[in-house]
Amino acid sequence: MIPALMPTYNRADLAFERGEGSWLYTADGRRFLDLGAGIATSSLGHDHPQLVAAIAGQAARVMHVSNLYRVPQAERLAARLVAASFADSVFFCNSGAEANEGMVKIIRRAQAHGGHPERTRIICFNGAFHGRTLAMLSATGNPKYLDGFGPVVEGFDHVPMNNMNALRAAITPETAGIMIEPVQGESGVNVADPRFLQELRAACNEFGLFLGMDEVQSGMGRTGRLFAHEWSGVTPDVLSTAKGIAGGFPMGAILATEATAKYLTAGSHGTTFGGGPLACTAANTVLDVILAPGFLDQVQTRGTQLGQVLDALVGEFPDLFAQWRGIGLLLGLRCIAPVALMQDAAMHEGVLSVTAGDNVLRLVPPLVLTEEDCAEAGRRLRRAALRVRAHLAASAEDAA
Repeated sequence: MIPALMPTYNRADLAFERGEGSWLYTADGRRFLDLGAGIATSSLGHDHPQLVAAIAGQAARVMHVSNLYRVPQAERLAARLVAASFADSVFFCNSGAEANEGMVKIIRRAQAHGGHPERTRIICFNGAFHGRTLAMLSATGNPKYLDGFGPVVEGFDHVPMNNMNALRAAITPETAGIMIEPVQGESGVNVADPRFLQELRAACNEFGLFLGMDEVQSGMGRTGRLFAHEWSGVTPDVLSTAKGIAGGFPMGAILATEATAKYLTAGSHGTTFGGGPLACTAANTVLDVILAPGFLDQVQTRGTQLGQVLDALVGEFPDLFAQWRGIGLLLGLRCIAPVALMQDAAMHEGVLSVTAGDNVLRLVPPLVLTEEDCAEAGRRLRRAALRVRAHLAASAEDAA
């Protein structure tokens, strides 16, 4: 018999009662170092006093009014994001997939109202993940995610990342723009080459296309900059972000230049819940923290420390790990042994993580990770690796 909660996830048999910083606690008192952060979402960790107080205070006043009225919290948040980024205007929504849908709509509408209605196609990249809506499954292009959902949504072309020849060959008179994750998380933490991003910008300028950055996972400080594309010096035309933007409260955003945003006029797009007082209060609080002097530098430092932990693991266990990759606190440990074994062993040692494609263990901890948390991660992950090695040795003996 099907459970009341649809079985769309293979859930671990864990339920958490409370959290503090980068740690989660079960009802029976077990303590777990959270290197998954709700899939890169709990940017300020758990029970952050400033965030908790802001959400509780706003909830006691007003949670939702709809976008039929002014929302001062949204106006303030949009102005702050514009001041801190390339953008001239912001649209708030509820999730990363919704932000990506809106980004595609902006690109298409800007082309149509700019005199090129024939330009509707978006070039995407192999290994991408843009969300679970029907259109974003088609933008992702992964057959596993598309299985059973009928015809793909037309308008998306796919090429290898970091291959400029393939990209230029895919541009046609119907191409409207390009959508890329500067760091692909779902397929194994693959970082786009900065030069490739620069060449994408140049190609968009040459052919009159719009460059869209999917920073749903890599944005909001995760790589040590507010947005990951900043490392390459490239300016996009439009950008999507979500996940860590409100510290765990559901929210997404589309940031755009005036040249593209001006075409999203009244009635052309909308959202019931997006940009409400509660979500924007949470997001403003997250910005207070991550834009404070020195915070993003600290994210880079913690990323370096966690990278040293992974260096040590790869060096000590060459039979289990091939390499690590990533930037800031968006890291992936490519395993030789099945990644599910490593994730399970890490959980037994009190470490939570997320798997990704290419047999990668993804580590995306809260941005408030401490130096001691990094050291403890090293100790626990080493014990997990020893556990996996012992398991594989026992299995080999049994097979013999």
